[in-house]
Amino acid sequence: MKTKTDIFISYAWTSDLHRDWVRLLAAQLRQLGYTVKIDDSEPYGTSLSGFMREAVNAARVLMVADENYVERADNKPESGVGIENGWIRDAYKDKPVSWLSVLYVRNPAFLLPAWLRPLQIKGFNFNSNSEKKDFPGEAQLDDLWRWMEGLPADKAHAITSKIYLERKAQLEKIDAMRDPAHYASPELEGRVTFRYKDHRNYTVGHGEYQFKIDFSDRGKDSVYVYIDSGLKAVGVITSKQYDPKTVGSFLRPGRAAEPVQGQSVVLLNSAGALCVIDIESIQPEVNAETYVPAAVTFSYRVLVDR
Repeated sequence: MKTKTDIFISYAWTSDLHRDWVRLLAAQLRQLGYTVKIDDSEPYGTSLSGFMREAVNAARVLMVADENYVERADNKPESGVGIENGWIRDAYKDKPVSWLSVLYVRNPAFLLPAWLRPLQIKGFNFNSNSEKKDFPGEAQLDDLWRWMEGLPADKAHAITSKIYLERKAQLEKIDAMRDPAHYASPELEGRVTFRYKDHRNYTVGHGEYQFKIDFSDRGKDSVYVYIDSGLKAVGVITSKQYDPKTVGSFLRPGRAAEPVQGQSVVLLNSAGALCVIDIESIQPEVNAETYVPAAVTFSYRVLVDR
């Protein structure tokens, strides 16, 4: 997925309610993957020059124009809004038309700072009217997203921001499924449910007590446990009553053990340490209208006192 553009939001600290609304908007845009720059964490003062550079160098500038914003921009040049408007005005002449847009909120007359009135600036109507039960929603956010992406206003062949978010979530889900960190537990004892077709192995323990365990299908209530990821040997423990000090006697020289549900397996790693896993349950893969992935639930304990 491509790197997202950064967006600078210019707004007035009109009220706590208005500031919270702008922060919520910023959170929505961040959820879409954008880098959002707003002044709620940048006090005016020593950081002014750096903050100004962030504003004029941003790929997009969104002016949240409520009535108080316009009044400050026009009549209070030393205020934060007045200063920001000076930066934006000076930079605008060297920017493409798509660089700046206006979001109207609590501004039913669609007022603009004086310097913007002669210009044909794209705007978005986020005003609400509770009496008419008219509130901004998905359609307005979608129009805003299209401007940020530089997409045409014609939506004949468009995808919505909702669909985009669904696609983004699916991509992130697949990336997470590939992350080895999701298939490891450094604890020396625990319980795991592992969807073994999602990743090559599950790692338990750490250091000299680390074991990488490979599984695959064998039957409805059984699995293969392989040595392929660095184990030296495996073996099914054929007795319910066994001595941990002699459990190594169940190890076999073959590539795999074949436990059924309810049995245990002993593992030998390359450092000579042992681990016992108990196969608690096996979920076969189900290819039906609702897909169920193959999984094995096992508890394990690394034998550190052997």
